[in-house]
Amino acid sequence: MKHTVSLKENHLFRRLYSKGKSAAAPTLAVYVRPNHHAGSRLGLTVGTKVGKAVRRNQVRRRIREAYRIHEDRMLPGYDIVVVARVRAAYASYAEIERDLLRLLDKLGVYQRGERSQ
Repeated sequence: MKHTVSLKENHLFRRLYSKGKSAAAPTLAVYVRPNHHAGSRLGLTVGTKVGKAVRRNQVRRRIREAYRIHEDRMLPGYDIVVVARVRAAYASYAEIERDLLRLLDKLGVYQRGERSQ
C-alpha cells in the first residue's frame, strides 16, 4: 500500500468508534476520522462471529485487497477502520469491494474518477 500503514493500537480504534464518522452496509461497517498526517492508517476488525480463523483471514485479505487496488483514489490523511459483519463471510469479493467503495465514497474519503497507476 502506497500511503497507508496499519492501525494497530486499541486506543486509536476506540477513538475512531466514539468520535469518527461511520457508515454501514450489509457486509461491512466503516469508521473514518482525519488524522492530520500525510498518510492514512487502515485498521481491520473481523470478529469470531464471522467464522473460524481461515474464514476470518479470507475476509481480511479480501478487504485489504479491495482497499489496496483503489488506494490511489483515496484521500490521504485519514484513519479508517473497517469492521466485517457476519454476511462478509458469505459474500463474494465483488460484493465486499462494492460495499467498501460505496461506504468510503459516502464518508468522503474516496474520489471517483480516473485511476492513475
